[in-house]
Amino acid sequence: MNVLEIKNLQVSVVTDAGNKEILRGVDLTIKSGETHAIMGPNGSGKSTLAYSIAGHPKYLITGGSVLLDGADVLEMSVDERAKAGLFLAMQYPVEVPGVSVSNFLRTAVTAIRGEAPKLRTWVGEVKEVMASLNIDGAFSERNVNEGFSGGEKKRHEILQMELLKPKIAILDETDSGLDVDALRIVSEGVNRVKANSNLGVMLITHYTRILRYIKPDFVHVFANGKIVEEGGPELADKLEEKGYAEYITA
Repeated sequence: MNVLEIKNLQVSVVTDAGNKEILRGVDLTIKSGETHAIMGPNGSGKSTLAYSIAGHPKYLITGGSVLLDGADVLEMSVDERAKAGLFLAMQYPVEVPGVSVSNFLRTAVTAIRGEAPKLRTWVGEVKEVMASLNIDGAFSERNVNEGFSGGEKKRHEILQMELLKPKIAILDETDSGLDVDALRIVSEGVNRVKANSNLGVMLITHYTRILRYIKPDFVHVFANGKIVEEGGPELADKLEEKGYAEYITA
């Protein structure tokens, strides 16, 4: 059982005008095998939560703690967080010109596993996962995210997740920019990893459409930098019907 514990997390963003408070005391616990949907309006702090846990230098931790299996995540470097078992699928994955997908994946897996995977098994492993995500074999020779469509970028993120086998995955608006077919394929990939490895998932989204494929155990409503309501899947249905107006007003 792996556990990510976020306690009273307070975060500011560094701007030219000074520090601006974004997160105002977030408490959240995610365990192996659980899926937590984080929902809320734009600007509520959802992505700030994701990037703060991952270690983005833009965000300043001003209070609280983040523990993974009792270890202090906030004291770790970005690569140490990944090696400890945290994974972030970004809303807008960056391009890496000059680095092929195949080299990128093998380098990343080598860093996580502590040794390079044997080529005779590695090629088959990658091909199998790519096929399950409906990714053409020629994709591996393209530069990372360079010229990728929205769907290709998101499937590449899930490809990474399947190969890296993290303990906790943070998926920041993975449904953004996906058509119906790509949404289904990406969602099936997330469900497959969760079923095979008892993955804990933090799923950040505005909409309920992805929750039809990835069923949440818990739904948390974010507003004004903190969690303002929590519940089960029925809470997502309420948000679909009524929106976020009552939380913004409150």
